[in-house]
Amino acid sequence: MLRFAAAVATGICLAAPLSAETWNMPVPYGDTTFHTVNIREFAADVAKATDGALEIEVHSAGSLFPHPEIKGAVRSRQVPIGEFLLSRLSNEDAAYGIDSQPFLATSYEDAKKLWDAQKPVITELMAKEDLMPLFSVPWPAQGLYTNGEIKTVDDLSGLRFRAYNAALETFAQLANAAPVQVEEPDIAQAFSTGQVAAMMTSPSTGANSKAWDYVNTYTAVDAWLPKNIVVVNKKMFDRLPEEVQAAVLTAAATAETRGWEMSAAEADAKKALMQENGMAIVAPSEELMTGLKAIGATMMDDWKANASDAGKTILSDYEAD
Repeated sequence: MLRFAAAVATGICLAAPLSAETWNMPVPYGDTTFHTVNIREFAADVAKATDGALEIEVHSAGSLFPHPEIKGAVRSRQVPIGEFLLSRLSNEDAAYGIDSQPFLATSYEDAKKLWDAQKPVITELMAKEDLMPLFSVPWPAQGLYTNGEIKTVDDLSGLRFRAYNAALETFAQLANAAPVQVEEPDIAQAFSTGQVAAMMTSPSTGANSKAWDYVNTYTAVDAWLPKNIVVVNKKMFDRLPEEVQAAVLTAAATAETRGWEMSAAEADAKKALMQENGMAIVAPSEELMTGLKAIGATMMDDWKANASDAGKTILSDYEAD
């Protein structure tokens, strides 16, 4: 009885045999999202490599903890492991949100270079909270979803604009739009009820939420590639046998490589799916891109003004060469 109570308190469920463990893992996105698919494969890889000594039970779509609470749940050891959008933490340190700075890194090659520069800083920041990154995977580049083509930034003025992090809130405000925080599972309802009328998100999110039901145009501005991150509570990780720790790290490295490949494949496939369902997929006008890049430059100036020395190191390392 005492063993069971302790297991519930720490997010670990004991199962037969007694040496086996099950970790509950909250993730914010639905089962069809490629991030969740990748995480389920990661969990299967861990179970196979450890011969069932560690099972990871994935709780999708915010069913165990809502997105804003996942990081805190892992830190407080309510669960040992979880996934969230990295840039959600930008209010804690600007280093967390550098991947959501418009037009800083707009290709997978540049996004990988940025992550290589960002990862050591993120690892050090998280270590202060007994958290350890396992792997990080980007979303496809972000595009505009609207009813009718957006030809200039002025066309966004006054629109209720879905936001998912602080950077996108700022972006919307600088475009004279009205930002509204809406999580991915609630997008369709937010549009249908008039809570929002436009958004900037990936082709993956657009297709998974059946964007063609509520907007008719996708403009491929390719503004940034935000990343999700999977983290583990370091104390709980350290309690695992060494061979299980090694299996988790190996599976995590495989998941990161696989996830980046899945993301790249999604970019074109989901745009094609949206087009098949009647959406217009358009290239941005030169005037629109000029306006959006001006917003990006303003946001980068603000980021530099608020970034720590460690955060600024990310940018200098990324821009090197």
